[in-house]
Amino acid sequence: MAHVPVPGLRSNYDKTGRLIYFGRMIDKIRLHAAGKLPADYHSNLGKGFDARCCSFLGVDHAAVTARARQGGTNEEILAWCHERGGARTDEQCLIWNSFMAKRGWRDEASAQLQKRMVDLGLAGKPIETFMDMNEFDEGRDPVAAQAWTNA
Repeated sequence: MAHVPVPGLRSNYDKTGRLIYFGRMIDKIRLHAAGKLPADYHSNLGKGFDARCCSFLGVDHAAVTARARQGGTNEEILAWCHERGGARTDEQCLIWNSFMAKRGWRDEASAQLQKRMVDLGLAGKPIETFMDMNEFDEGRDPVAAQAWTNA
């Protein structure tokens, strides 16, 4: 069953600084703390893309959660992550963005993506990646918007 748009939860493709996805992870943390994150999202907090993002930044998700709950802008929280895990180069950010934007497209996760699309009732949509799947699942059309051009 597909979800509906979640007020306050940004697109996977939106950037904070040079990184896609980071702002979405922070949105999920904030929405969860406020009791506004749908229950279907709870089991994945700190896992999947969240875990990859924290691993890339060299920080622990629990620490990022605690920092986000203290307040501040996404950019301030990202700067805090860089202070703890080390700043990333432009090249590293480019690789991160490209990897995340293409996850599920012709890789070892493709079969999992196809299964999730069926589970969510999204079979037949022009979905090539997990990010596209999340976008369609939340009522956005990344293909029409060419959302990946911002990644």
